[in-house]
Amino acid sequence: MFENLSERLERSFKILKGEGKITEVNISEAMKDIRRALLDADVSYKIAKQFCDDVKKKAIGQNVLTAVKPQQMIVKIVHDELAALMGSNASDVNLKGSPAVVLVAGLNGSGKTTFSGKLALNIKSKKGMKVLLAACDYFRPAAIDQLKVLGEQIGVPVYAEEGVKDPNRIALNAIAKAKAEGYSVVIVDTAGRLAVDQELMDEISSLKEAVQPTETLFVVDAMTGQDAVETAKIFNERLDFDGVVLTKMDGDTRGGAALSIKAIVGKPIKFVSMGEKMEALDVFHPARIADRILGMGDVVSLVEKAQEQFDEAQARELKKKLAKDQFTLWDFYNQIQQIKKMGNIKDLASMIPGMGKALKDVDLDNSSFKGIEAIILSMTPYEREHPDCINGSRRKRIADGSGTSIAEVNKLLKQFEGTRKMMKTVMGANMGNMMKGAMKRRR
Repeated sequence: MFENLSERLERSFKILKGEGKITEVNISEAMKDIRRALLDADVSYKIAKQFCDDVKKKAIGQNVLTAVKPQQMIVKIVHDELAALMGSNASDVNLKGSPAVVLVAGLNGSGKTTFSGKLALNIKSKKGMKVLLAACDYFRPAAIDQLKVLGEQIGVPVYAEEGVKDPNRIALNAIAKAKAEGYSVVIVDTAGRLAVDQELMDEISSLKEAVQPTETLFVVDAMTGQDAVETAKIFNERLDFDGVVLTKMDGDTRGGAALSIKAIVGKPIKFVSMGEKMEALDVFHPARIADRILGMGDVVSLVEKAQEQFDEAQARELKKKLAKDQFTLWDFYNQIQQIKKMGNIKDLASMIPGMGKALKDVDLDNSSFKGIEAIILSMTPYEREHPDCINGSRRKRIADGSGTSIAEVNKLLKQFEGTRKMMKTVMGANMGNMMKGAMKRRR
């Protein structure tokens, strides 16, 4: 996400490297390069031009402190303008009501149904609210079945009426069921089309009028770039929705939709969805996205993802084991599973400042753990608990059983020993308190 834009902006900032001050000449040259970078990222010309004019206006005549170089000052101004362009602050979903009704709209293929499931899980797990999904997409074959599968996967019931092609009736009956059975939120998954047409707009407008939702979200495929922005504009004119959801942000997207949609449509981006895992839904934080675009990482989001998977009882047990130098290969395996639950490993690494650029051309994903997992699972329970017992003959047997080589087994054991020493050091330094302090300073 945003890798190409990040690289182009970095090159643009280098124009000011070595300059003693910001002048009309050097800032104009830098802005011309930044405008090209934004256009390549599929940002509309009008937005790109306005953005660069705003940055230039703020930069010229700026009192640059002797300790701050012009290049650093421009990075700061660009960062603030990027955040403002995308909405400045995160915008929460409105869940007031008895029950709250969230209407999810968009074209076919945008990821509406998957998002509905993700949002249901997000509300259930993070807000502790009782959620009901309403299957109102009668138009797309298997949409109702898909929602039922997702609902079963996340433990959220789905209200559906097989064979009924009246979405208003289905939604109103779902809301009545929610009221009767004490559900706090109803998420209505609506029908879409391959393209915007009058029938779709009339249907979704009628549904919104019937259910009077507390929140209407428009789901759009980020990979469609400016087409996504134009589609959002058309839907907003009819629906006056409350916020946008960008899906497929982990795909081949240049970022134009994320950078343009707030300025053109006037509605905030509320969520970004990446990947098929039901946990892969993030609140959209403009300032954090600006951090990532400019290669500053996103440590706060990384810590939040870690906290979501954090098991206090397991952590206390692990701390005791580390203190007694009893950290085992099975503990190592379990830590890998925790990391995998947090999301794509490359995306996680890119949240660490400087890592995004370093890993740009590295083929790294969660399948990278498969060899390690196979080796550990090929060991006996005793070997996992007592890695020091793994001699030459045991290593050969483990390598044969896992389909790897003795060299790979040796490498894993060496990595494990290094990890054990590092984790013991971290625990000794009370890293948990250090992270809490860092979080407080960041706020």
